[in-house]
Amino acid sequence: MTENEEFIYESIFNQVRMGFLSTEEIKENIIEEIEDNEFDEISEEWANDLIEKEISNLQEESKLWKKPTDTDRLIKAFDELCKMNIIALHNAGFTSSDGFEEVSDVERSLRKKNRKSDGYCFYHEQDLTRAVSLENPCLYLAFQKIENKNEEEAIAVGKKIVQVLKENDFDIEWNETLTSKILIPNFKWQQLYNENGRFLLDYNDVVTLMLK
Repeated sequence: MTENEEFIYESIFNQVRMGFLSTEEIKENIIEEIEDNEFDEISEEWANDLIEKEISNLQEESKLWKKPTDTDRLIKAFDELCKMNIIALHNAGFTSSDGFEEVSDVERSLRKKNRKSDGYCFYHEQDLTRAVSLENPCLYLAFQKIENKNEEEAIAVGKKIVQVLKENDFDIEWNETLTSKILIPNFKWQQLYNENGRFLLDYNDVVTLMLK
C-alpha cells in the first residue's frame, strides 16, 4: 500500500472494529475522508472492497470470541456505575475535551431533573483506538467530579470506579492520583455492529439509568 492507502486503511480498520457504525455509514465516512484529503489516486471501489473485507474478517473472528467479552464486561461495569450515580460514557467524542463536554451535557440533563452526579468517567475515540489495536490493546478511562476542586473527593470517585471494574474481573493500573488516568491493560474491544442492538452513544440512556 501507498502511504495514503495505509492512512485510509487504518481509518477503515478502526471504524469497522469499533462497531458503532453501519457499513453504509463507514463507506460514506471513508469516501468523505478520501475527498477531504484529496487522495485522488484512491478509488471508491478500492475503499468499499476493503471495508467489506474488514467486516467479513471481524465477523469470522467474532465466532471465536470468549463470552462475555471485555466489551460486554465494560458495558456492565458502566451500567453499574450509572446506578451508583456516576456518569459513565462510552466513546465520548474524539479527545478529553470532547469527553468533558459530553459529560457536562449529561449533567445538565440530570440537574433539570433535580439530580447531581457524584462523579464521572469516560473513554474517547483516541482511547478506543488503542483498544481495537491488535498489538498491546488497552483502555484508558478519564474520571473526576463535576465542578470539583477537592482532590480527595476526586480520588474517591476514582477508587469507586476501580472497585466496580475489579468486580467485573478487570486488572487495573492506577497510582491513585488525579494526574493519571485509570488504565485497563490487555483490554480487547470486541464488538460487531448490530442495527437492532443497544446504541452505546445514546447518552439519554445514561440519564434514564441514573434517574431510576
